[in-house]
Amino acid sequence: MSLAVVPCTDRAVWDGHVDRLQGHPQQLWGWGETKAMHGWSVDRVLVADGENVLGCAQLLIRRLPLPFRALVYVPRGPMCTAENATAVLEQLAAYAASRHRGVALSIEPDWDAESPYEGAVAAAGFKPSVNTVLIPRTLILDLAKTDDELMADMSKSTRANIRKAMRSEVEFRKVQSAAELEQVLGIYHETAARAGFGIHEDQYYRDIFTNLGEGSPIIGAFDGGRLLAFVWLSRSGATAFELYGGVSADGQKQRVNYGVKWAALQAMRADGCGRYDFNGLLNDGISDFKKQFAKHENMLMGTWERPLSPLYPVYAKAMPAARKGLQAARKALPAARRGLQNAVPAARRALPAARQALPAARQALAKVTRR
Repeated sequence: MSLAVVPCTDRAVWDGHVDRLQGHPQQLWGWGETKAMHGWSVDRVLVADGENVLGCAQLLIRRLPLPFRALVYVPRGPMCTAENATAVLEQLAAYAASRHRGVALSIEPDWDAESPYEGAVAAAGFKPSVNTVLIPRTLILDLAKTDDELMADMSKSTRANIRKAMRSEVEFRKVQSAAELEQVLGIYHETAARAGFGIHEDQYYRDIFTNLGEGSPIIGAFDGGRLLAFVWLSRSGATAFELYGGVSADGQKQRVNYGVKWAALQAMRADGCGRYDFNGLLNDGISDFKKQFAKHENMLMGTWERPLSPLYPVYAKAMPAARKGLQAARKALPAARRGLQNAVPAARRALPAARQALPAARQALAKVTRR
């Protein structure tokens, strides 16, 4: 083979290759557009043998302080067959080094651990890394299964809660407007504060909703026009991937978070997706909720890096500490926002008294100045 790396600048062509190669929604054009609006550069490339495209990858480039220059990152990619993986990855690594001068090429493929892909990745010079962004331990459901088969793998209480929610007067449907999106964000803030996790600024989520379009469905549980819970997904032709979820206090009492999860599974199957990824399992309450929907777990390959610079060992040692600091700052952000929100009304209440005191202060200042 005589392989070449060719940039792709056409959205329809790019997304067509993602779907043809059974790619992940985080490799879709719209996801890259969102990342480009929030601190990353994006480079979408095809690895081709003449007219035959063997693989592709949406590269996210983060500029780093000198002397490291840049990190090149591929979330849930690249996309290719196991047979072509080594050759595709070697081409991508050479391209990342020459075009972007990266300190490393970091990949988090949507490939199973202990699969034929693992040997192909190692053969291309990649090594496992602790610099993980997307959690490899997850839960993936096969949407080719029937409703009865899916429910058979759930806990008894989960099945009961789903059936109760689906018999209620709550409406389960896709979020359709910017106004409904604002309700989603309100519940997400509430959920983050209750569960103690950090979130992005609101504009980040609005940009996802706009840039991915139909590739970013949000399934909501509505009581009239009031949102009680939601599951926010991204989806490609093959895979539905949970991005975010939340439930209000009222929604928790009614247990509609079970119903909205079931409605999301149904909606993604109706849209033609074959697999539903719950996006990571940790040892926390949110993961305990996810695990009620199946008896199994899935383990993906995780994070692998190919060093591209002699400075890679220094970068690899410094990166975990820097990431931990960033995560701590993001976790503290909701509390800081709440503090600011509480401080603004207090400042406004104090403003009239300050205005009343201002003339007297000016007179006293004038006397001091004249002296």
